[in-house]
This record gives sequence, C-alpha cells and structure tokens, in this order.
Amino acid sequence: MRLPYPKLGMPMPFRAPRICSCGLKVAYGVRCVCQQRTRAEADKRRPNARERGYDNTWQKARSYFLDKHPRCVMCGAAARVVDHIRPHRGDTKLFWDRGNWQSLCFSCHNSRKQRMERAS
Repeated sequence: MRLPYPKLGMPMPFRAPRICSCGLKVAYGVRCVCQQRTRAEADKRRPNARERGYDNTWQKARSYFLDKHPRCVMCGAAARVVDHIRPHRGDTKLFWDRGNWQSLCFSCHNSRKQRMERAS
C-alpha cells in the first residue's frame, strides 16, 4: 500500500461526514443544499460593493494606505487588503476613519479575521 505522505509515513487525514441542521448527511467541508440556497438568497439582498462604498475614491485611498503600510499586521506577509478593524456596517464616518483601517494579506483577511468577526 502506497501512503499519500511517504516521507511522513502517515495516512491521508480524513474527517467524517456531518449531519446538517436540515438532517442531510454532508461530506466534511462541503455546504449542504439548504446552506447554498440560504447563501444565494442573502447575496441577492446584499448591495454590491459600489453601493457599500467601495468606489474609485476608496480604491485610491486603499492604494495610498497599502503603500504606507505594506505588511500584514497579523503575519507580516505582503498586504493586499485594507480591512476595517471595527465593521462599519454602512456608517460612512467609521468607513473613512483611517484609525479603523489595517493592512492584511488575503489569507489572514479571509480566515483569521472572518473567524474573529463571527465569534464576536
């Protein structure tokens, strides 16, 4: 038998399927049909990026901020995202408050930061 990790001598990691709240058995890491439907409905109601304030003025301010703060504040990698420390939720004053901005790499923004926001 050939192991997927021959150098480590360990079998490939496996996680058991889970039971969704709707009762269906779903493979680990896969969204259930009911979750996909809920996400699609929420996306239809959500305003697009421009309507939420991320227009050309934001792009210029973002570029300037990233030039001044080129490293991710969480891991030190090259930053590509300007993140709002406290979610602005449509508050334009908080949206444009540069004291509320931080530089993040894609990885930290899409994983660590999202987990932190969901937890609070």
